[in-house]
Parts: sequence; C-alpha cells; structure tokens
Amino acid sequence: MGQLVDNRFGGLHRWLQAVFPCAEADIVPLAGDASFRRYFRVHGQNESRIAVDAPPTHEKLDAFIRIANTFSDHGIHVPKIIASDVHQGYLLISDLGDELYSNHLSSTNVDSLYLNAIDTLVKIQQTPKNAYSFPSYDEKLLSQECEYFSEWYLGKYLNINLSAREQSALQSTYSKLIEVALEQPTTVVHRDYHSRNLFILSDNEVGVIDFQDAVIGPITYDLVSLLKDCYVAWPNSNVVNWAQRYFEKARDAGVIQDISMSQFLRWFDLMGVQRHLKCMGIFARLYLRDNKSSYLGDIPRVADYILGVCSRHPQLNGLAKLLQTKVLKHEGHDTFSGARSSAETIDG
Repeated sequence: MGQLVDNRFGGLHRWLQAVFPCAEADIVPLAGDASFRRYFRVHGQNESRIAVDAPPTHEKLDAFIRIANTFSDHGIHVPKIIASDVHQGYLLISDLGDELYSNHLSSTNVDSLYLNAIDTLVKIQQTPKNAYSFPSYDEKLLSQECEYFSEWYLGKYLNINLSAREQSALQSTYSKLIEVALEQPTTVVHRDYHSRNLFILSDNEVGVIDFQDAVIGPITYDLVSLLKDCYVAWPNSNVVNWAQRYFEKARDAGVIQDISMSQFLRWFDLMGVQRHLKCMGIFARLYLRDNKSSYLGDIPRVADYILGVCSRHPQLNGLAKLLQTKVLKHEGHDTFSGARSSAETIDG
C-alpha cells in the first residue's frame, strides 16, 4: 500500500509540473475524508490551488467535474476545475480556503451560518433536475443503505445475530422509512451536506465540496444532513426552528408546494432515521474495512438522533426496542453507553 501511495504521489507531482508550472516544490497534504481521495495544497506565485489524487480503481472524477460545472452554472460556489486527468485520477481545482464550518461553528454564530447554508441549499434544490444526468435516489439505493446498518454495524461490528422475528421487524422498519422517503417531492440532493463539506467564504457566501454523489431524491435529505449533522449536535428546539426557516425559504422559492409544516417535519424526522442508520453502518465499515477508527466516536451522537425520533413516532417502537435490547445493552460493547447523554451537544 505504501509503495502504491509513493508511486501515485510521484505521478501527481510530475503531472502538476506540467499543468501548474509555477508551483513550488512543496505540496502540503490536507486532512482527508472518508473516501480514497487525497488532497494537497499547491502554492504558486501569489496563489494556491488544491490537487486531488483519486485512484481510478476507487474514485470516479467524471461526476465531480460535471456536477461542479453544473452547480457553478447555477450560482453555487464550488471549486473551479483548472486541470484534470481522469485516466490517471488527478485533478487541480481552485482553493476555497481553510474556513470549514466544522472548525468555526459556535453557539454565537451558528444561526447566521446555518441560515446562509440553508440559502445555498435552496439554490442547489433549484438546480434543474435535467441539468445533469443525476442518478435517482430510488428504492433500491435507499434499501441498500439501510442494509449497511444490518450488515456492517449489527453483523460485522457487534457480531449480533437477529432472530427471524427481529429481522422481520427491522425489515418492516426499513420499509416504512423508504416509503416515507419515496412519498416526498424530489429535488437535487447533495447527499453529504454538512459542516465538514461547507466553507465560510466572503460576503456570507458558502463554499460546497464533496458533491460527486449527488442524486435526485427526497427534499428533506440534505436538510437532515445539515441540521442533524453526524459530527455536531444542537438542541432540538434549534433544529426545528431552522427547519421552519428552511420551509419558508423553500416555499418562497417554489421548491416546496402544497405541503403542510407538520407533514414536512414528519418527513424530516423519518428521513433522518434512514440516513443515520446508514451512517452507523458506514462508520463501522470505515473501521473494519478501511482501518479508520475516528468515526466510531461519532456513533453515540447518531444513536441519540435516532432515539430522539423514535420517542416522537410510535411506529418506530420496534427500532427503539432493538437499539435498547440488542445494542445499548450488548455485553462487552460500550459504544452506545449513555448515548442519550454523551452525544456532543452545543447548547444554543
């Protein structure tokens, strides 16, 4: 693996010398994400750019490039594509800076930052569905994501074998969540619209990255990603208030039509459960398959979101029971210990 990394870095360096000849010799690595991509800041004459190393066997740059151009054409601040070599898996893009939302959120600025992010989200949702050949967030994909929880979290991470009755109950919950997702109006969905993928730019503008998996799907999905972020939590009263502010802005923009606020909040709640079950499975997979353990620390926060929604929706009693009997009290497993109290919450 080390040799592969060295070979790829050497290839990236040679490619950069051809496409960005004024670049200095030093290429500074930046913090990565949950993917196989690596990022580097490259300094030139009074400017810096970001180089992306995306191994073609694991990552596809075509979608990133095309969606970046599509979003840019519709007024969304994304990195500009400066040079690309899709075959080798190299990309040079503009530098949005270091001011990630996740590095700056506090109880004093979160309201203004989230309202700016909501404005940008509405812009994304106003992007015409036919502006790019976005895949559909269909029943198959939603179901596959739910199964991450069963396969990777319950099965491979906790080594829990559910009884036939428990499996049936869990599948019934999945079906309910998918049904709610599919009954919603559809729009362009970023799929990872949260604090680690948003930048604070000048003039209250928001920079957006990691959009290559965008689809056409449920209208509440990105709002859940933002307001019920896996990496930072806020009091539920704040979350509901921001959801209401989004609802008003989306309605005024024509993104939402003929939907009541109560219906929207129900969709928002249950969409969040589907997303958070998926995230629990993905975090377990990142640890078991990719040796990335840092995401395990975010699981209690994700569990807290799910349990909070279960307490408001009786149809999720079965899921709540499963979490309480098979996860919270699992012998020798303390990831969820005190999930209701230990999740990082910043009071407003």
